[in-house]
Amino acid sequence: MLLEAKDIVKQYGDFYALKKANISVPKNSIYGLLGPNGAGKTSLMRIINQITAQDSGEIIFDNKKLQRNHIKDIGYLPEERGLYKKMNVKEQCLYLAQLKDMPYNEAKNRLNFWFDKLNITSLLSKRVEELSKGMAQKIQFITAIIHEPKLLIFDEPFSGFDPINASLIKHEILELHKNGTTIIFSTHRMESVEEICTHIGLINDAKTILEGPIDDVKSNFSDSSYEIICEDYEKLESSFSFKTKLHKKNKHIISINEDINFKNFMQDIISKNKVVSFQKKNPTVESIFIKAVQNG
Repeated sequence: MLLEAKDIVKQYGDFYALKKANISVPKNSIYGLLGPNGAGKTSLMRIINQITAQDSGEIIFDNKKLQRNHIKDIGYLPEERGLYKKMNVKEQCLYLAQLKDMPYNEAKNRLNFWFDKLNITSLLSKRVEELSKGMAQKIQFITAIIHEPKLLIFDEPFSGFDPINASLIKHEILELHKNGTTIIFSTHRMESVEEICTHIGLINDAKTILEGPIDDVKSNFSDSSYEIICEDYEKLESSFSFKTKLHKKNKHIISINEDINFKNFMQDIISKNKVVSFQKKNPTVESIFIKAVQNG
């Protein structure tokens, strides 16, 4: 594991932001940190970044207890962006890179690389207050990754981006992961979680309620639902072996009735219908999220 949060407690007066929360983030994973608003996700991310401290519990980073010097190995893109509006873009990026222990010349080279890659070199001489929200987001993205950290933490990274730039940033996140960076990714966009995350953890009411590789979590929430596509558009009528849950054109979502032999079910379907395709219907991350939160 690159990072482990063990029994993290954070309390503000009588309010618990985190109540013995636990996550385990494997090396070279994209870990989706999910949860409803107010569940404790941002509190946990701020603790990992040493912006605030936990009241109890511990953070283990790269097999060592999290220490102040680990800050150079972590990059953070918060949901609430924090650029200095009056400051020159280039000076600001170099300043923030040097806070992460990057030598000036190395920071300058990396800065030029990323501004050229994202095609925004014209922004280097501008002040942040002169930029559109989307352009300022790109600058903030660069400041999070410029020092090539082992761990990147993105809190709603696509917020403020149009679809084209959101796709661009998603591509860069996947490239960083491909090159060995471990990523914690928090978002309310469940389709993004489906597309890029390898692992997920769900925090609700200040506690971790599920966690693991995304395929394993889906398997645990799987039921007896299947997707069947037929040649014609007629609805599959429920029978002794199955119930039709959803019908749209020639696509059907069905569930196998309890105590039915799978072979008998298949014979029942094929004998009455011209089946084009048949596959297990896995639950979506969104449906898992809703079900897990509702069940507490």
